Amino acid sequence: MSRPHTLARRFAKPGAVGLYCSVPAPTLVDMIGHAGFDFVILDTEHSLVGDAELAALLRAAQASGLDALVRVPESDPGSILRALDAGATGVVVPHVRCRADVDAALRAARYFPDGMRSLGGGRASNYGVGDPREVIRRANAEVVVAVLIEDREGVDAIDEILAGGGINLVLPGPGDLSQSYGVPWETRHPLVRGAVEAIHEACLRHSTPFAPMTTNPEAHARWRAAGATSFVLGDAQDLAARVIREQYALAGSGSDKE
Repeated sequence: MSRPHTLARRFAKPGAVGLYCSVPAPTLVDMIGHAGFDFVILDTEHSLVGDAELAALLRAAQASGLDALVRVPESDPGSILRALDAGATGVVVPHVRCRADVDAALRAARYFPDGMRSLGGGRASNYGVGDPREVIRRANAEVVVAVLIEDREGVDAIDEILAGGGINLVLPGPGDLSQSYGVPWETRHPLVRGAVEAIHEACLRHSTPFAPMTTNPEAHARWRAAGATSFVLGDAQDLAARVIREQYALAGSGSDKE
C-alpha cells in the first residue's frame, strides 16, 4: 500500500518548502529529497521529459520521502492523468487564465464525484491491491491541484478562479507575468510585483494557500512578513548553473582556452 500523502493538508499550515526541478536526473531529485525539502515540482513543460523519464523521477522522489508535483504542459488533460497514474502527489497546471481552466484540471485530476479521472489499475492504484473504493477516496482527498497564474488575464480573473474552490495551492509565475505585462524578464518591475501581490491578496480573501518563489533572503523575509507560509525556493537547474559559474570564476577572469 502506498504511503499517505499529507502535502495538501500541509499547504494550509506554515512551513512547506519546495523546489522546481527542470533537469531530468533522478539523482538530482534524490538530492533534493535528502536535503530536506518537502516537495519538488518536476517540470515537463519546459524540459525534455517523456513518460519513461518521469516515472524514474517520481520513483526517486518516493525513495527519498519527497512529495512530487508535476508541472504539466498547457491545455493537456491527458498529461494530468499520466502523471497521477505514475504516482505523482499532484499536478501544477500552467497558464490558468479563467475558472474554466481550473474546472478542466479538476475533472482530469479527481475521480467521481469530484471529477471524472479515468479509472486505472496501475501504480497509483497499488496495482489492484486493496479496496479500489478506498483508492478513490484517498486520491480525491490527497491529490494536489496547484495552479500557476502567469498571465495578465489570470490576474484580472483571480477572484473568479479561486471562488469555485478545489485548488490546493496557487503559484505565481513572475517570468511569464513580466512578458504578459510588456516588460519581459523584468520580474522586479512594479507592474509584475503588483500583479503577484494582487494574487496573494486574493488568496488571503479566499483562504487558498499561496507559495511565492523566493530565491534570495530578502525576498524570503519580505514574503514571510506579508504572511506567506509556503515557498518555492527556485529551480535546481538555476542553482546548479550558478554554482558552476561561481566555481569557474575561481580560476580568475579567464582561462587558457584559445
